[in-house]
Amino acid sequence: MRNIKLTIEYDGKRYSGWQRLGNTDKTIQGKIENIIFQMTEEKIEIIGSGRTDAGTHARGQVANFKTNSTMSLAEMQAFFIQYLPRDIVIKKIEEVPERFHARYNCTGKKYSYYIWTADTPSAFDYHYVYQYPEKLDMKKMQTACDKLVGTHDFIGFSALKKSKKSTTRTIKELSMVREGDKLHFTFVGDGFLYKMVRILMGTILEIGAGTRDLSSIDDIFENKVRQDAGETVPSQGLFLDEAYYN
Repeated sequence: MRNIKLTIEYDGKRYSGWQRLGNTDKTIQGKIENIIFQMTEEKIEIIGSGRTDAGTHARGQVANFKTNSTMSLAEMQAFFIQYLPRDIVIKKIEEVPERFHARYNCTGKKYSYYIWTADTPSAFDYHYVYQYPEKLDMKKMQTACDKLVGTHDFIGFSALKKSKKSTTRTIKELSMVREGDKLHFTFVGDGFLYKMVRILMGTILEIGAGTRDLSSIDDIFENKVRQDAGETVPSQGLFLDEAYYN
């Protein structure tokens, strides 16, 4: 049996997230699995590096599936290009060792989040940014980013109700760059909890807007209470850029 690795790009605005759901056919996983069934006549489940929420986009989602098909990789790629919706693209297709697992072997991820800061919204970018025209203190936001880098228990910055597994994660990079009317935030870490990036982003914005103190970050690390952190910002500004593997 062959193990096939996919690197996937998608525009998430029309979809209910990555994970296949029984009550809708509007998921990324579901769309790709349907095409694989047409291609191989095998009922196959693809394994993603992780789930993305409804409206979240990806430049570098990674998934794998196992198949008995003898089609070449070039033939598979051509089939995906022809039959997948235009807003889902298989950027790269590889045959990998049988033990490769897109989720369990993932050693880290990189996300981007985009804030639109101009008073006037964009007619083109509104599906891909969070419109936030409040005056922001860039220095305070940079300090907040610096405080969040490192190894911490991030349960207070997540939407997890409870977890039997460790909620300690390491953020290796949290940077902020202005790109015209957009602020581009980059999050790189060994893993992220449920809605963690969006809650961290909401917390940073509240600090920048002056409605939250910088000291609240330390308080949330200590008390681990989700309600003490910032809002969960909308999903449309979030991109999964890359999943890392050894």
